[in-house]
Amino acid sequence: MDFKSTIFILPGLGDSGPEHWQSIWENRFGFVRIQQDDWETPVCEDWIAKIQQTISRHNPGAVILVGHSLACATIAFWAQKYNYAIKGALMVAPSDTEADSYPLGTTGFAPVPLAALPFRSITVFSTNDFYVTAKRATLFAESWNSELKNIGDAAHINSASNLGLWKQGLTYLQALDQGA
Repeated sequence: MDFKSTIFILPGLGDSGPEHWQSIWENRFGFVRIQQDDWETPVCEDWIAKIQQTISRHNPGAVILVGHSLACATIAFWAQKYNYAIKGALMVAPSDTEADSYPLGTTGFAPVPLAALPFRSITVFSTNDFYVTAKRATLFAESWNSELKNIGDAAHINSASNLGLWKQGLTYLQALDQGA
């Protein structure tokens, strides 16, 4: 599987461990992880700055961001602040930072931006995700003008979901990469 775009992996709270599909994709395809300074008690402005520092060194029109969980809100905040027309974003299991179930310790990630993103995006959610309801995931996708993909019961679409390479996710990424 070949990709034309420059693809960056953006893990959520706590980073993505070796069994997470993001890490598997990174190792298999050579995608680059945007390393945050603080994975456990993040500050939104710091995470946004890391995205901006990374993208500013590349042709934005060739960049695809692959965000998981808290990184989806981060991408929405980054887009609101910088308004870059990147090639696209795959937003997987967007956490509802406003929900009572969301863990404490994050700063500045709520409320989740509900403005249209200035680039194509695909939002993927699971019907039994503890961190976002189907209703909220749908609201995020509609607000972001994002294509919505419901993959059924896959929990938080993380390591515990045992997705391995997660081929279904790769088809969404390929669609963004190919502009299909």
